[in-house]
Amino acid sequence: MFPDWETLPYDTFSPHQDLISERLATLWRILQSKDRAHAEAVDLLLIPATTALYRIAPPSFLAATTFHFKQKQKLDEAKFKAQLTLAGYAHVSQVVSPGEYAVRGGLIDLFPMGSLVPYRVDLFDDEVDSIRTFDPDSQRSLYPVPEVRLLPGREFPVDDDARKQFRTRWRELLEGDPTKSRIYKDMSAGIATAGIEYYLPLFFDELATIFDYLHDATLVLHGDVNASFERFWQDASERHRMSQGDPERPALPPASLFLSQEQFYGFCNGFEQLALKDTAPDATEFIASTLPYLASQRDSEEPLVQLKAHIQTSKHRVLIAAESEGRRESLMDFLRASHIVLPVFDSLEEFQASDEKAGMAVAPLAAGFAWNEGAIDFITETELFAAQGHVRRRKRQEQASDVEALIKDLSELKVGDPVVHTQHGIGRYKGLVNLDMGQKNPDGSPALQEFLHLLYADDAVLYVPVSQLHQIGRYTGVSADEAPLHRLGSGQWEKARRKAAEQVRDTAAELLNIYARRALRQGHAFKYSPDDYERFAKDFGFDETPDQRAAIHAVIQDMISPKPMDRLVCGDVGFGKTEVALRAAFVCITGGKQVALLAPTTLLAEQHFQTLTDRFSKWPVKVMEMSRFRSAKEITAAQKGIADGSVDIIVGDAQNFLSEKTQFKNLGLLIIDEEHRFWRAA
Repeated sequence: MFPDWETLPYDTFSPHQDLISERLATLWRILQSKDRAHAEAVDLLLIPATTALYRIAPPSFLAATTFHFKQKQKLDEAKFKAQLTLAGYAHVSQVVSPGEYAVRGGLIDLFPMGSLVPYRVDLFDDEVDSIRTFDPDSQRSLYPVPEVRLLPGREFPVDDDARKQFRTRWRELLEGDPTKSRIYKDMSAGIATAGIEYYLPLFFDELATIFDYLHDATLVLHGDVNASFERFWQDASERHRMSQGDPERPALPPASLFLSQEQFYGFCNGFEQLALKDTAPDATEFIASTLPYLASQRDSEEPLVQLKAHIQTSKHRVLIAAESEGRRESLMDFLRASHIVLPVFDSLEEFQASDEKAGMAVAPLAAGFAWNEGAIDFITETELFAAQGHVRRRKRQEQASDVEALIKDLSELKVGDPVVHTQHGIGRYKGLVNLDMGQKNPDGSPALQEFLHLLYADDAVLYVPVSQLHQIGRYTGVSADEAPLHRLGSGQWEKARRKAAEQVRDTAAELLNIYARRALRQGHAFKYSPDDYERFAKDFGFDETPDQRAAIHAVIQDMISPKPMDRLVCGDVGFGKTEVALRAAFVCITGGKQVALLAPTTLLAEQHFQTLTDRFSKWPVKVMEMSRFRSAKEITAAQKGIADGSVDIIVGDAQNFLSEKTQFKNLGLLIIDEEHRFWRAA
């Protein structure tokens, strides 16, 4: 599978690093497929139609930036680190994701792009002594490997020559002053800004396409790809039009980034082709077809009436497939509740050999379909619970143009409110207006574009396209009525920005000093039992989200490190921050130290106390609370328990925590809930 970037054209953020890793690995394997005997040759490549329109880095780039090293090979550490940096790898303190490397003495940890696991390279002087995989969560070494393949860290080069070419082609292909663009300045400094992928033509003399990687292939075009192409190009052209006029992010024309339909089919003509098109519902010559609507009606007295009717009336036999044996049992219970009892089969052959009209089996199918040749309808939970359809609708909503969402955000502004434009300074919001920019709709009518109407000093007016809303921020200075409006073109705003930048540098220097001194301090490296931790984690009643899992991993890695921890965990209400704190508390307590949880209000303290008491009920852990909900006697007992070490976890508000009577015997972890609400007190 060659995955998409999963971004919209001209998005201001970059694809996820895992997607880049998978794309580079797939391209490398396609190149190796010229040798059909190669161990990683690709037999079947799946690619979304619109993804095939994207222009990509030429094969020569991948060939020149991919290298291998083996055990017992000579390896200069300094040159190797420089090579990794030039290849786009990030130097980090601990390797957890593809495209990262870390150096600790004679050990080099690296996570190659396209690899499923990271590697630990042990150097003996200038020789590779051993190469082992390791677990990015526990950081423990696993099994040895003879060699490692390193793909580039990005889909474009970042060396000095590439940056020079980027600057040269920027001036050739884009209008305006490049020094006003943060992307231009960042790339000149070797920093790959978010969204840099849509400037790919600036890195190469000529881009390639997926067809340049293929060799002696047969192309299968499935479905109505023309409709997909038309929708894609309409969206790309519209997003390009809306991106124009932004001096910080000037947009390249779509033709330099994507293939047109004519160009796509022109490349296709160089390969053998097979087109599979959808036909009428009564067609029988196709191998498979879609199923009718079979979703359960959960609010109905007979939720599976659609399935019952299908089993009775369909000319095909019906086999319901569950993902696993456990899911099969759950599904059978659900079917029995609707008086549907089906026999279980161990294989498709066993079902075909039987005379049963319907049955159940275990098969990891993503979705069901009607197998016309075998006269069997395969039905999965996707059809019965309509889960997949819901996911698709949600994804389309996420990928839809967000102009409506921006307007909803603007509805929070009132006419007359002061706002700040990143380029022009403080103005006053006067509402939204529609202007005719000379564009035409397909029917010939004017294509009106929506703008923010901003008023500046001396009654000067600035119209800002809604697509550039990211350049507008709320004014948070003095009262709205007294906000000082800037004069357009006066340099007044630039002077204010320079002054603010100086203050930022001063603050940054102060922070660097603080954290440099902090880095020199020695902290406590916690030790804990992985088995006990897993048992505690299993009591969490929900599936961890990817972000939650990453936060838990980062916090625990901080705790087992000898450096003092100072980590801020941010998240919306209900997204699992408390569970992150509970895991950290468990590691601290099993490591022999006490935990203090500080809450901004008495009510929150009580809620945390109840949560902690419930989660630690199976463990020999004593939890107490100090708040207005507790009597003076209970607070005194808690303070005594804290001092003598008999209390493991204490929950409370600032008033009791900051008391001189509160003295800990062996405090190992301080958790501050809603830290920002304590700033005023500090």
